[in-house]
Amino acid sequence: MATVLSVSGSPSATSRTARLLRHLDRRLTAQGHEVIPLDVRTLPAEALLGADVRHPAIAEALALFDHADGVVIGTPVYKAAYSGLLKSLLDLLPQYGLVGKTVLPLATGGTTAHVLAIDYALRPVLSSMGAGHIVQGWFTLDKDIAVADDGTLTVAPAAAEALGQVVDQFSAALGSRTAFLAAAG
Repeated sequence: MATVLSVSGSPSATSRTARLLRHLDRRLTAQGHEVIPLDVRTLPAEALLGADVRHPAIAEALALFDHADGVVIGTPVYKAAYSGLLKSLLDLLPQYGLVGKTVLPLATGGTTAHVLAIDYALRPVLSSMGAGHIVQGWFTLDKDIAVADDGTLTVAPAAAEALGQVVDQFSAALGSRTAFLAAAG
């Protein structure tokens, strides 16, 4: 099927956002996609903040975007916007670094006051970078994501159902894109 880059923009090592993404990655893998996880927090801070695109880790991250058919972007919401860490990475991509890509924006946060962060903060940036198709995103409340002591993730039933639907829509859009590209040869 398609190659999906699953990007966590959370700066936290115990991030609900990253855990949620890895949970959704398994669903995409089960649907036949190759999923490559990328936790932006693992990139060298000096190279990332210094915009050193020649640094091997940064160059590799940028190459992952280039080779992906689809990109899942996950971020915690801080002050009604996506994380600064995610912005640092997006700033290093070429202006049209998402051309032809199918993109699924996801966000997590502590209050429904931030639910529009996807549409008013993240979606315009993804669109300006030429994303071919930005599917409906989803905002998940932190309280709907539970992590057990053993690391097991549980998502509240209503949130799990909604997330399943947006991931399935993303998967279907990827399937349509790869079928079109194969036919165009």
